[in-house]
Amino acid sequence: MKTKNRVVITGLGVTTPLGVGISETFDALVEKKCGIGRITAFDASRFTSQIAGEVRSGSVSECVPKSYRKATKVMARDIELAVMAAYHAVKDAGLKTKCIVERGEAPGPSDIDSTRFGANIGAGLICADLTELAGALATAAENPSLPKGRGFSLKKWGTEGMSNLTPLWLLKFLPNMLACHVTIVHDCQAPSNTITCGEASSHLAIGEAFRTIERGDADLCICGGAESKLNPMGLMRPSLLNRLVTNANDTPETACRPFDADRSGTVIGEGGGLIILEEYERAKKRGAKIYAELVGFGAAVNASHWLTPQPDGRGLSLALSKALADAGTTASQVGLVNAFGAGTVAHDISEAAAIRTVLGDRAASTPVMVTRGSVGNNGAGSGAIDVAVLAMAMHRGVIPPSLNTDKMDPACGLKVVQGDPIDWRGDVAVSLATALSGGQTAALVLRRVH
Repeated sequence: MKTKNRVVITGLGVTTPLGVGISETFDALVEKKCGIGRITAFDASRFTSQIAGEVRSGSVSECVPKSYRKATKVMARDIELAVMAAYHAVKDAGLKTKCIVERGEAPGPSDIDSTRFGANIGAGLICADLTELAGALATAAENPSLPKGRGFSLKKWGTEGMSNLTPLWLLKFLPNMLACHVTIVHDCQAPSNTITCGEASSHLAIGEAFRTIERGDADLCICGGAESKLNPMGLMRPSLLNRLVTNANDTPETACRPFDADRSGTVIGEGGGLIILEEYERAKKRGAKIYAELVGFGAAVNASHWLTPQPDGRGLSLALSKALADAGTTASQVGLVNAFGAGTVAHDISEAAAIRTVLGDRAASTPVMVTRGSVGNNGAGSGAIDVAVLAMAMHRGVIPPSLNTDKMDPACGLKVVQGDPIDWRGDVAVSLATALSGGQTAALVLRRVH
């Protein structure tokens, strides 16, 4: 039987409402800063929830070679977030990719075999630019001078309306375009895939990349996810499902309260995270900084309902059990849990039940780290942001507190880190993810490398 390759994390790149780059984001979490505020990207005054986690810094043109800047004009916001995260991940890992060499940030040529460099990136349902689309649709109206008699004409759309969109318009909004641009910019030619499973996308993408290196089909993989829910449709969908906080428009920094007794919902956001996974011997040979070793991956699904979480968290507990078995470790060895912590009553109860099912009595005393209170729900980018923060927490030996988790809900029965950051020097940590719609769940197990 062929021995599986060991896989380690050597690069972290994030674009979050707290900042761009893992150090800026992690420091802000430790300092208990909040990236949630009133929405400025569009007029949200007619929505019941008017707050979000917005990425307010960073420029995609500064994360690609000069020769590629023209392509940034056909990047939707989600793509921009992924490209920025990829650049910071590659820089953090000290890799000389095509982008780094062409930007003059390292002497050429690249020291990477591109045919052994893969990519797996989670994406969401990218929202079309409504202003751009509405302008083109208006030209396909039957009677533009008669508002009540106006109708949509497929004939006029074909002859006039479509001509008002750029020929490359569709390429801005295909989910696979995140991976497309990242792989072109950094010349990743090994297996590549796009996963669209809501908030579980990043974990599933990282898990697939893990398997690719483990079985020897790649030496390196850039993986994670990105999404922007910061648009009218991204706000409308969870609003119609009554999942959003609606009573904190004037106090957005206190809105999202994971596992708190007074929580009332989640908050939309945007963000991305991409990490570099690398075969252990390769990383060691080049003297790479190793944040942690990825040793286990598991996935499952809530097969009972696509919108309502299972009260007992069966799907997530199965994913976590699979991940621990894959890692060859037991629940008794888990010293830290990175929970998704959506902030809705039902989802937090379900996730807490899953953790208690697997950890048993130790669930009440094992530290739980949550980031949602600071950055909101970043959709497909949530999981990779969490994994990057978890890897940095293991590297620094510090767990940032969960913002706004002031009074633990006793029904959850967890030990969420509250108040101030705590020191943690344990060896095994797990990260969890659940898609709020669709029911996909995933878990990853990280181990400290001594």
